[in-house]
Amino acid sequence: MSDLILTNARIILADSVIENGSVVVRDGVIAEIDDSPSNAAEAIDMEGDYLIPGLIELHTDNLEKHLAPRPGVRWPGVPALLAHDAQIAAAGITTVFDAVVLGNTIGNNTRLELLDQSVEAIDQARAAGLTRADHFLHLRCEVADPDVLNQYEKVQQHPLLRLVSLMDHTPGQRQFVDIAQYRLYYQKKHNVSEADLQEMIVSTRANQEKYATPHRVALAAACRARGIPIAAHDDATMAHVEESASLGITISEFPTTVEAASGARDNRMTTIMGAPNVVRGGSHSGNVAAHELAELGLLDALSSDYVPISMMHAAFKLHGNHGLTLPQAIATVSRNPARMLGMEDRGEIALGRRGDLARVTLHQGLPLVREVWREGNRVA
Repeated sequence: MSDLILTNARIILADSVIENGSVVVRDGVIAEIDDSPSNAAEAIDMEGDYLIPGLIELHTDNLEKHLAPRPGVRWPGVPALLAHDAQIAAAGITTVFDAVVLGNTIGNNTRLELLDQSVEAIDQARAAGLTRADHFLHLRCEVADPDVLNQYEKVQQHPLLRLVSLMDHTPGQRQFVDIAQYRLYYQKKHNVSEADLQEMIVSTRANQEKYATPHRVALAAACRARGIPIAAHDDATMAHVEESASLGITISEFPTTVEAASGARDNRMTTIMGAPNVVRGGSHSGNVAAHELAELGLLDALSSDYVPISMMHAAFKLHGNHGLTLPQAIATVSRNPARMLGMEDRGEIALGRRGDLARVTLHQGLPLVREVWREGNRVA
């Protein structure tokens, strides 16, 4: 394979910016970084655009949207996965952890059906070499579901499983302390009737009281036994954080308050927030704004959550509007999430790292992804 040579680029390194440099990718890894332009005839002129590491996405439910694009509609697995994959790559994301749900919170079996379909589609597409991005599994476990342990046992040995998050979307808990927000969210997103919603509230609360704590403890123990990183989801109080820390949880995913984010930092947990929260200027659920945590030094990483293109936009907003240097801002979507999961081979432009790169230009402050490479091969 011939070298990939990119020149005349503003290269975002871990702690600095090279204003007019060049990068050489050889055999899939970064072999040379120079602070001057390349004279090689085959060099690709970046025309002064930014060259940044390929983004690392730890939590996205975007695949689910392609598998179930409308209520009652199911799309074939591999075509859905490839549509999702193309959207991911076009957003500059070269490593993605597809978040699939274990456990039911919405009164139907949609997500139970999508679990097997998601895993099978990822396996088939990867085996055939069809994906643009590098795909892994993130299991989102609803601890209040009576059957979540059985569902986890079905997939716990999967070789692509690299992250597990423990969630509790019970009305009155964590993200949905405000029951009015819970009603609004589920009625709008899932078209749930008032009668069905009231039944959901009663049954979910009963299950939460019975199952949430033992399931949280059991799942955490199973993950620790296999060395799988664990994330707490929507911690809101110091009690939540202390429980998470006692279970060996190392990632605080979408803490809903400054108190929880600060407590996570005190307990040596890293914090990830939603990039849409940054782009929109606040939480759609009325929780803490991600930019507030960034300004307080309590934000480590961003996830696109439900809008893949939001990661790049949010990173540049953190730099332009919220006081982070450009290397610090880009690290929230590349180096930091990679290190959260022990992925030392990617996430930054450095010698010996994978040649996962994105070319970005700014249009009136909006970052536009122009080209993307994974291990030196163009994928978008």
